[in-house]
Amino acid sequence: MTLSVLHLTEHKTTRFAPDELPASLGEQLWTQYSDRILVEPPSFKTGNHWLLTPQGWAGHIPIDHDHRVFIEPKVEISSLFQMLEYAYRLTFLAPGEMVGASSMLEFYERLAKVLALRILDRSRKGFHREYVARSNKLPYLRGKLNLDSMLRTPTEVSLDCSYHENTADIEDNQILAWTLYCIARHGFGRSEVAQLVRRAFRAVHSAASLNPCSPSVCTNRAYTRLNNDYSPMHALCRFFLEHGGPGHQQGSRSMLPFLVNMPRLYELFVAEWLRMHLPDNLTISEQYGVPLGHQNAVRFEIDLLICDRHTGQPLVLLDTKYKTPNSPSASDLEQVIAYAKAISCERAMLVYPQELPTPFDHTVGGDIHVWTAAFALTGDIDENGRKFLVSLLAQLERSTPT
Repeated sequence: MTLSVLHLTEHKTTRFAPDELPASLGEQLWTQYSDRILVEPPSFKTGNHWLLTPQGWAGHIPIDHDHRVFIEPKVEISSLFQMLEYAYRLTFLAPGEMVGASSMLEFYERLAKVLALRILDRSRKGFHREYVARSNKLPYLRGKLNLDSMLRTPTEVSLDCSYHENTADIEDNQILAWTLYCIARHGFGRSEVAQLVRRAFRAVHSAASLNPCSPSVCTNRAYTRLNNDYSPMHALCRFFLEHGGPGHQQGSRSMLPFLVNMPRLYELFVAEWLRMHLPDNLTISEQYGVPLGHQNAVRFEIDLLICDRHTGQPLVLLDTKYKTPNSPSASDLEQVIAYAKAISCERAMLVYPQELPTPFDHTVGGDIHVWTAAFALTGDIDENGRKFLVSLLAQLERSTPT
């Protein structure tokens, strides 16, 4: 059977006739992905068509072996790559490695190829090994004999030994194996990429066991001169595991989707760009938690918070909004004002991917300055970032809100 592909665009409604999208597949999309795609079935309201509207997600979904959904982002692919480059610290990629990628699937495949080639290169050099503490019952003495254990079981013939083993079956390599295992279950448009991923998986799996790994284990790792080439590989692993790991699996499907949460990516991108370009006297924190109420029953999560490095004083909180309304909504303003009150911060900024037709710049309640700003995603992103930073620093130089 010929592969059937449904092409969608983020936040754009696309119509499909009943013969283009069978009822069983439409129901499956609604059941499994209603939090990612708004699905409206055929009715008199829809002109007897299916209406599909992606809700801030981009990527591809294998509905079954014969049907796929491709969701393109509303930003250019080149801009998407720059966002990912900052958000996931992929600056190590050579410019030519991603040039020419014209779709989310091709973009995904190129990153998978980069990771597979790096893992194969490391396999030729030998995977990183460490001494790991082991405790086993052996027919011979190895390391230290655990006398207490043996005295409790005097009839035991084997020797209870504690020793250190030099092994490649360590977390550094288990992360690579698990990531390649997940990537291989997504399906590829090009067979050569799938073959390369399988080769790399076989190479690393021969040295490391297959253990589920979360994206969080890919960050804040310690590297030495012996394994510093693992840092970029783990950065790629974090990207794949966050957007395509088992968390997206539904039922017993053998194939997994690859989906990028674009609002979250925009937040990560702004955070990492600022982290690399803020003056040394300022720090930035992501997802800054503020517990409230009895026994901290309620918790605010502030997207980004910029503080004075020396005093720790909050200077401005930033709330990223991956949308382009005419003006900020009342609920968005209420949210940042509540955040600012909770941490005694005098400034709050709403950050959008383009200038709003009706921007907001006012002092609320006499003590909190709230304004909108744009970190645009069109054109030269770094130049857009510099303009954004200049306007931000200009606001911080004002001694008090006015």
